[in-house]
Amino acid sequence: MLNHGGSNAPLALSAAPELAAAIAAWLNRLGDERRLSPRTLEAYERDARQFMAFLAERLGAPPTVADFTDCAPADLRAYLARRRAEGVEARSLQRALSALRSLARHLAREKGEAASALSAIRTPKAPRRLPRPLKAADARAVTTTAPRAGEAREQWVLARDAAVLALCYGAGLRISEALSIRRADAPIGAVDAVTVVGKGGKARAAPIIAPIRDAVGAYLALCPYAVKPDGPLFVGAKGGALSPRIVQLAMERMRGALGLPESATPHALRHSFATHLLERGGDLRTIQDLLGHASLSTTQVYTGVDRARLLAAYKAAHPRG
Repeated sequence: MLNHGGSNAPLALSAAPELAAAIAAWLNRLGDERRLSPRTLEAYERDARQFMAFLAERLGAPPTVADFTDCAPADLRAYLARRRAEGVEARSLQRALSALRSLARHLAREKGEAASALSAIRTPKAPRRLPRPLKAADARAVTTTAPRAGEAREQWVLARDAAVLALCYGAGLRISEALSIRRADAPIGAVDAVTVVGKGGKARAAPIIAPIRDAVGAYLALCPYAVKPDGPLFVGAKGGALSPRIVQLAMERMRGALGLPESATPHALRHSFATHLLERGGDLRTIQDLLGHASLSTTQVYTGVDRARLLAAYKAAHPRG
């Protein structure tokens, strides 16, 4: 992987030094200024490396900045066609094209080299997948310790997992957001909101209702560790920061106990939060703010979920359905 601190050895194998250095600078800018997540940066780096390797094969030499900016629409179509033939889904191709366009904008700004072919290529269409929320009763059950009562695990661990999942469902938090909460900011007692930083470094205040505060309080009452005020609220078995993977495994056990499908993940609880609010009359703008979505169009996918349920109910109940 490219070292964003300056080493660009992997890219040197498939890109000329000037282009490799430009790609490193582009990724550093995305991380430092745009504050993209490490996972997004890894994906963008991989997309750039794969396209440069394709160009190197096509040109017979590592591509230069001019080779990249002068590439023809036919080059891009051939690259996308190859990736499709390799089984890459449309969503991944969309992201790859987005990464290359971002790189092209960086080169245009820094070196005055415009890549017109990238604007001439249509973005591959991907089928829009509707979120698969849980039923309200199942979502509530997941946020308790009852389904895992028979497990040979300490009670504080069960209470901890339930509290994290309660934040995912009851406040619409991502796992990373729930696990980023400090002990000093624990939503317990009269503390009815918590500030989290979501994608793109966007901070938002998430309201925390009483049942969630109670779940967090129950975990803290049982936790055997004296968690420092500036330390993470949720800790692992040895007192260190809790890994997201542990929460995912806890959800897997919940699925087994409750007979839920594989689509029932911690992130599905966030979808459930939004969908259930919409079903109860919540407006999209409010739900957008609660989820921390930068664009309303991202939130509008939940209207599809609600519409799908209404249509299913209509077909089941209507005499001519």
